[in-house]
Amino acid sequence: MAKEMNFFEALKALGDENDVDTALLIEKVKSAMLKAARRAYPHSEDRIRVEIDPATKKFAMYIVQDIIDDEPIDENEINIDTARTIDPNALVGGTMLKELDISKLGRMAALSAKQSIKGDLREINREQMLNKFESKEHDCITVEVSQIDPGRAATVEYEGTELYLFRNEQIAGEELTVGKKIKVYITGIVGKTKKPIVKISRTHKDLVKRLFELEVPEIYEGIVEIKSISREAGSRTKMAVWSKDKEVDPVGACIGPKRSRISAVVNELGGEKVDIINWSEVPEEFIASALAPAEVLKTVITSMEEKSCTVVVPNNQLSLAIGNKGQNAKLAAKLTGFKIDIKPQFDSVTGEEAPELSPDFVAPVFEAAPAEETEEAAEETAAETAAEAPAEEAPAEAEAPAEETEAQDGEE
Repeated sequence: MAKEMNFFEALKALGDENDVDTALLIEKVKSAMLKAARRAYPHSEDRIRVEIDPATKKFAMYIVQDIIDDEPIDENEINIDTARTIDPNALVGGTMLKELDISKLGRMAALSAKQSIKGDLREINREQMLNKFESKEHDCITVEVSQIDPGRAATVEYEGTELYLFRNEQIAGEELTVGKKIKVYITGIVGKTKKPIVKISRTHKDLVKRLFELEVPEIYEGIVEIKSISREAGSRTKMAVWSKDKEVDPVGACIGPKRSRISAVVNELGGEKVDIINWSEVPEEFIASALAPAEVLKTVITSMEEKSCTVVVPNNQLSLAIGNKGQNAKLAAKLTGFKIDIKPQFDSVTGEEAPELSPDFVAPVFEAAPAEETEEAAEETAAETAAEAPAEEAPAEAEAPAEETEAQDGEE
């Protein structure tokens, strides 16, 4: 009985360790034991029975024997006289169960059963992993940090499953601590047919999209649409929005009452700045809005085929339009998909006005809502950029990069 108790304790521990229901595990053990026994008793392949009952703690294996008058020729038969010493009611033509000594199956049979159970567990874990995460692919989930390794890769847990947030998928400058709950974006699941690996990220631009979808009912309901996003994780994000309902201000909906909605997103991203702008189907308007908080005097599309344009800004706005280390211009280029050539209104040497401006041109007004930008911050950004390089002396150009791939090096 002690052996049976130890067996069921080990079975429960195995189920807990692999997050597998005990009833399912019992079926897998039965299957493995049957395979092992059939190798040991090749002539009794269809006669082997395995009984595993957690309620009675019964673990046994049997051979079904035919009751006959003659002498038995193998283990599949039993003489009637012998049968009646076990069961007085036994009859010729009937059957009875002979319990097998499991310990006598042999080392190879036991090893085979063990390997079979391991294989079944891997398959169960694979199926459970896919069932849990396949529907959440390209979505965000809340995880808890459980460990930080010396290389700063983080182990996080989601509903009892460990996932790995590699350093290159973490927001720059963010301090992760054990016990901290964060949201991550599931970029994909690789190895679905073998050992699934769930790849997660805090730097992916679609994390921002999903956070706004969670915070803004108008986006969830399909009234407000996120048209495009560009992001430098940990520093700044630009997001273009559009409303199907003219009565709904898409920028205001994303900011929320007293900035409550955008603040929730910014806090989740560790203080990352988020600029929300109005999307427009008119490229000139969209490009001008994308360069906020800088004022744009004129936008000229130089080639729709190559998606390039020239933008003219006041001389005192040039550094602001370019941004610190070119960030504002780069994000605007990513957001719009255009190569943007930024020029000052007046040539710094000749003082001549940019030829793109006509005398009767009136600068259009485009709404833009830089989420975390204040006038003071804008002045600081302009001052920093001006200190790094006298941008007014030469036009600045921002390339629209090739489409970013979604894949990650999750198996680093």
